[in-house]
Amino acid sequence: MEPVAEGVWLVRGGVPALMNVYLIEDQGGVTMFDAGISAMTGQLGKAVAKFGGLKRIVLGHGHADHRGAARKLAKRTGAPVLAHEAEVADAEGDGGAHYFDKNKLEHGYARLLMNPMLKMWDGGPVKISDALAEGDTIAGFDVVHFPGHAPGMIGLWRERDGLALTTDVFYTLDPETARKGAARVPHAAFNMDTEMARASILKLAALEPKAAWPGHADPLLEDVVATLGAVGRGGDATGTGSDPGTQ
Repeated sequence: MEPVAEGVWLVRGGVPALMNVYLIEDQGGVTMFDAGISAMTGQLGKAVAKFGGLKRIVLGHGHADHRGAARKLAKRTGAPVLAHEAEVADAEGDGGAHYFDKNKLEHGYARLLMNPMLKMWDGGPVKISDALAEGDTIAGFDVVHFPGHAPGMIGLWRERDGLALTTDVFYTLDPETARKGAARVPHAAFNMDTEMARASILKLAALEPKAAWPGHADPLLEDVVATLGAVGRGGDATGTGSDPGTQ
């Protein structure tokens, strides 16, 4: 576990370790934000046990690589799973796969591997116990709706220290090559609406976060507002590495 800020920890998983799950200390247990991939179930179970147990799972969105461990963890612990009201159908259904478009991937190997990888990562549909909306409060964080990558994607925002947990509002890697790099718009192959995703990056920038921790790879810790603003106004929509500094 990696410390993020007061009362917040990061668990990285996957091979390579690019899947981010956040644990928020919460009255004798933890709230989990995002649930990574299915293979992280045991790792996450051990992590939450160190904090006294799992109180709830909050899905930033319902894609396979973010709901992956949710179903098994909820069954084992009895913890409820929460998601934005606009994400419930996909979290309980195909994980958003109905709007994915592998033809937007640049590399042939990525197009070939997309469906098998999603299937491997996914723990399956998960029952949402309660629906969230913008303005709700969870474990000391405000819920903010950031649609585009997914219809009901949310981030968690803590104004007192400027901390934003952002799931896939932005990427800091190329998902086709798994190379880390500069912040960018989420890959168009996985977006419900890429222009809406750009608007959500600008919405995040308007909060003026001091640190923005994403669903994959590395956080933005310096020049956060300026970087997000530049990406939202004109960053690469494909995530294929055409942004300066991505290699």
